[in-house]
Amino acid sequence: MTDWNSLYATRMDGVIASDIRERMKLLDASQLIHLGGGLPDPDIFPYRALSDASAAIWADATLARTALQYAPSEGYAPLRAWIAARMARDGAPCTIDNIMITNGSQQGLDFIAKLLLSPGDKAMVEIPSFIGALRAFDAYQPDYMALPQDSRDWQADRLSGAKFCYVGPDFRNPTGTTMTLAEREALLDLAEETGMALVEDGCYQALRYDGEPISSLLALAVRRHGDINRVPVLHTGTFSKTVAPSLRVGWVAGPADVIRKLVLIKQASDLATSAFNQMLLLRVVEQGLDAAVALGCRTYRERRDSMLEALREAMPERVGWTRPDGGLYIWVELPEDIDASLFAQRALAEHSVSIIAGAAFFPAGTQDMPGYRNSFRLSFSMIDAQRAREGILRIGDLARQMMPSAKSRQSVAAVTTTSSA
Repeated sequence: MTDWNSLYATRMDGVIASDIRERMKLLDASQLIHLGGGLPDPDIFPYRALSDASAAIWADATLARTALQYAPSEGYAPLRAWIAARMARDGAPCTIDNIMITNGSQQGLDFIAKLLLSPGDKAMVEIPSFIGALRAFDAYQPDYMALPQDSRDWQADRLSGAKFCYVGPDFRNPTGTTMTLAEREALLDLAEETGMALVEDGCYQALRYDGEPISSLLALAVRRHGDINRVPVLHTGTFSKTVAPSLRVGWVAGPADVIRKLVLIKQASDLATSAFNQMLLLRVVEQGLDAAVALGCRTYRERRDSMLEALREAMPERVGWTRPDGGLYIWVELPEDIDASLFAQRALAEHSVSIIAGAAFFPAGTQDMPGYRNSFRLSFSMIDAQRAREGILRIGDLARQMMPSAKSRQSVAAVTTTSSA
């Protein structure tokens, strides 16, 4: 028999299963309370708008023919133009030559890593970081560098040598925290001083519940350089969190020369994103993206507030968590003497609550960094307030059980963090 293990490429040695994707297989277990996964809520998808848009495409023979044909590798031009106009509205003037459509922003991250990384190259990432980005980068065998949590430590003489720095400035996954304007400017300074690129994950940017919007890294870079074709930033976006994830439509925005290189990778990968999905999405966002975003913000804001209240009531002292201004996640830190991986296992086995231990969001070789052992991620996106409250009460009881002192009293106020983590 063929020994497949002997045939795998060496890059597969570092590829591991996503803890989050594995836990998604548990979604059919109705008795479980899911507090870990970050899926958008299907109850708020724009079903009528999607249905009407689909019917309009099939009713027009010319549109239908286009919808069933291969799309250009760059993407459906009218959708690219719409995205370019939207980005210009948000402070990053660009043209369709600066936009490439991808199968979700995840594909964009994979393509960027394929473009920039050779084995052994340095990739700088926030720690903890989005697990999907880490898995995409792992396949190209980089050596990871940590972006220090304190921007005062972003010194070029200490942080040089990376090909790029990956960040999620807004309501980042997994911590829910947000970069300040000053931090964004400092990161642009670091990129210019070291010559590295910045990879900006903007998938949660629209889901802001509190405070004033902060300009994206791409918008700030365009303001500095006067032209998107001169900036050191690649920005990934997606409609998965605002319209529907199954359409798998995202994009990369950046200098036109870089986009052309990414298009070559796209051609060698899957040729093109579905023309029908792009055309369908364009009709929906032209008419109702702002309404869809507003509905998502109302829904998720209420769930965030409910979960934060439950944490304040249920968690014992020495447990802290973030208070996100948007997005879908809350990051919880247990006392250092509690192993969060064991905590997550016991929460599932003994209390039927699914959470994601923080270790999943750390790249290889960073096990000694703060939060690796004693943190976990919660999500409020797909669970109603009552079920979420019950889940928090259960894991609050578990936290008290695992405390060195069983007499820990409930905290009246959480340790909250709204700065970068």
